[in-house]
Amino acid sequence: MKRVVYSGTFDPITNGHINIIERALKLFDEVIVAVAESKEKNTMFSLEERVLTIQKATDKFGKVSVKPFRGLLVDFLKDEGTDFVIRGLRNGVDFEYERDMHYANRSIYEKIETVYLNSKIEDSFVSSSVVRTLIRYNGSIAHLVPSEVLELVNSK
Repeated sequence: MKRVVYSGTFDPITNGHINIIERALKLFDEVIVAVAESKEKNTMFSLEERVLTIQKATDKFGKVSVKPFRGLLVDFLKDEGTDFVIRGLRNGVDFEYERDMHYANRSIYEKIETVYLNSKIEDSFVSSSVVRTLIRYNGSIAHLVPSEVLELVNSK
């Protein structure tokens, strides 16, 4: 069974992230969404809120598990028994960043393989930071995130 890890802070998860998960399920038997604690990023939503929201948003797909993680991605991969990572790319800047992360990870764990999926054109401008900015200024986010994120935002 081929399993892949899709890691990130997902603060919050966007429709672009959901699309990458859906497409990854066409390539792999299981997608493990690894939700990073990331104390450095000063997240808007707690780790527990992010995990729960992603579980609700991906429950309809089956074969998706959502797990919090702390520390190095390569250690998480080893713990999960897979060497595969999937990453979404919106633009060339994303590619350069993700390529460098792949090389850094490979320098630690040579078995790692990273699969890149281009975002849909309509998601190419969407990022969690754009969504957080819109939330802070009461902008509309309904077209950018799954309904479970709207429920989380409205509950706060």
